Amino acid sequence: MTSRFAALIVLLAALVGASAAHAQNADGTWLTQAGDARVKITKCGGGICGHIVWLREPMDTATGQPATDSKNPNPALAKRPMIGLPLFSGMQPSGPGKWSGQIYNADDGSPYASSITVTGADSLRVEGCVGALCGGESWTRAGR
Repeated sequence: MTSRFAALIVLLAALVGASAAHAQNADGTWLTQAGDARVKITKCGGGICGHIVWLREPMDTATGQPATDSKNPNPALAKRPMIGLPLFSGMQPSGPGKWSGQIYNADDGSPYASSITVTGADSLRVEGCVGALCGGESWTRAGR
C-alpha cells in the first residue's frame, strides 16, 4: 500500500510539473485580442519568433490582392505579404515565461520595444513601449 501511494505521489508531481512547464511555454498559435490575426510562436535562436499565420481579412479590399505590409516605410518591405510576416525580433528570455525584444506593428510599419509574458496555459500578455508610453493586449491560445 505504501509503494502504491508513493507511486501516486510521483505521478501527481509529474503531472503538476508538466502543466506548470506548459503554462510557461509560449509555443503555439495565438489569437490576438481583437481576433483579427493568429500568430504562430516557435522557439528560435535561444528565444522565440512569431509570424502571422492567419488574418480575418487576408485580402486587400482596394486591390483584391492578398494583404501586404503596406504601412512599412521601406518600399521593398511594403510589398511583402502579411501572411508569414515576422512580428518579433531579438525576443530573448528575460524571466520565467517572459521574453523581451522588439515587436513589429504592421498598423504603422514600426518596431517597438516589447515583452511577452505567459500568464496562463492559454493566455499571453504582449506589451510594447514607445519611450515611456506603453500599452499591451492579451492573446489567447488558438486551439491545441
